[in-house]
Amino acid sequence: MTIDAVHLTKQYRDVRAVDDVTLCVAPGEVHALLGLNGAGKTTTIRMLLGLLRPTRGEVSLFGERVGPGRNPVWARVGYLVETPSAYPELTVTENLQVMARLRGLRDENAVIDVIARLGLQPHAHHRAQTLSLGNKQRLALAKALLHRPELLILDEPANGLDPAGVAEIRNLLHDLAHDGVTILLSSHILTEVARLATRIGVLDHGRLVWEGATTDLVTQARPRLRVTVHDPGRATAALRAAGHAVSAEDGGLALTGDRAIHHPEEVATQLVNAGCPPTRLALEQDDLETCFLRLVSRS
Repeated sequence: MTIDAVHLTKQYRDVRAVDDVTLCVAPGEVHALLGLNGAGKTTTIRMLLGLLRPTRGEVSLFGERVGPGRNPVWARVGYLVETPSAYPELTVTENLQVMARLRGLRDENAVIDVIARLGLQPHAHHRAQTLSLGNKQRLALAKALLHRPELLILDEPANGLDPAGVAEIRNLLHDLAHDGVTILLSSHILTEVARLATRIGVLDHGRLVWEGATTDLVTQARPRLRVTVHDPGRATAALRAAGHAVSAEDGGLALTGDRAIHHPEEVATQLVNAGCPPTRLALEQDDLETCFLRLVSRS
């Protein structure tokens, strides 16, 4: 496994920020940690990178246990955690040159290449303090990618980017994954994650409440037949008498049984016969955000 984290726990006095999280990420995988603000995503990532010592549990990257001190494994890892940082008085190019020296890179074209890859050419000679939040985020990503890592660990990589920038970063990460780079990212933007990640873990109050393939999350979307009538009470009684499970939902009625979903014309006929014809009848399905919120509410 590229990432193997077992029983990670982080306790701050009376607050358990991360609670017994076990996480495995295979080579070449794009794994996303989803969660609301305060769910424990950043704390988990900081422990994976050795920036925080776990209260309990351990982390291995590429089979090497992460701990205090120097470790050659970091030459294979690029990361972005929380707020992007840079030397404010130095230009974009100078910031990357400093990082290249710290990384011991000998490739003189590495800085030029990563500036082009992140679309930073127009800002290459601008001081970091003058950059917009989105371009500061691009610079931070450039620093993470400078040494061509095998593993990228990114905390909210689309933070501060406009929709076009979000799409650019998504395409960049997609290309990196296609080239065999393993990616672990955190986000609260479900739609973007679903378009990129192969696996998703949902964190809530420090606990991993669900993990699986992205396609498995999609299959949790519940279909239902939505019905609007002038007399909901009478319609509910008629439908229940016909054997349907009915609930009130957003000013209408919702039927989730297979018979109603596969035979909506039968429901319409039953309502007409009961003297309360539907004014609207439509098959709907939960979106991914609803599935995500349902998983969180269960915990």
